[in-house]
Amino acid sequence: MSPHVKLDTAHEPLVRRIQEEATIIGDQILRIDHFLNHRIEPAFIMELGHELARRLSAFQPTLILTAEASGIAPGLAVAQSLKVPLVFAKKYSPEVEAPSLSRIIPSPTKGGSTRLVISQRFLPAGSRVVIVDDFLSNGRTAVALVEMAREAGAEVLGAGFIVEKRFKDGHLAMAQLAIPVASLATIERLENGKAIMAAPHP
Repeated sequence: MSPHVKLDTAHEPLVRRIQEEATIIGDQILRIDHFLNHRIEPAFIMELGHELARRLSAFQPTLILTAEASGIAPGLAVAQSLKVPLVFAKKYSPEVEAPSLSRIIPSPTKGGSTRLVISQRFLPAGSRVVIVDDFLSNGRTAVALVEMAREAGAEVLGAGFIVEKRFKDGHLAMAQLAIPVASLATIERLENGKAIMAAPHP
């Protein structure tokens, strides 16, 4: 990794839109689904993907790995920029060609659990993998993706997220797996209807 590339430097156009347009609910929920993961603005998501790809390019990935559904748009934008394939773990119709890899992820906010499944054929041993998703919060999905990739014999070199909630445990979970994290907007806390941005990691 080049010392000149800061993985979590704020991407100002994204930070500005979060501060001006985000819906904040309490001290936990930040919604920017009007441009990121429900209604998607193609030009903006490609800009974000290009910037995330610039930060992740030093890892020289051969494959981008994400999860259905909200990871697909940023994952595709990063994969397009890096000119590598995108593989996404299926969540909503988890029937894939065998042999497969799977993990069960509990969802405290929505209740219940979710099964992620990847056909092992699309995650070859020896692949150089970077995880990409829209949000890093508790990190359960990202951890599951890392575990499945490693189980397949792939090397996970890093992870990239559009938004990181530093007040959650996701960054620590990635650190415990020795996975460097890139993020375009890092939120220290949500307070009085505002998103307070964090300083980059030293």
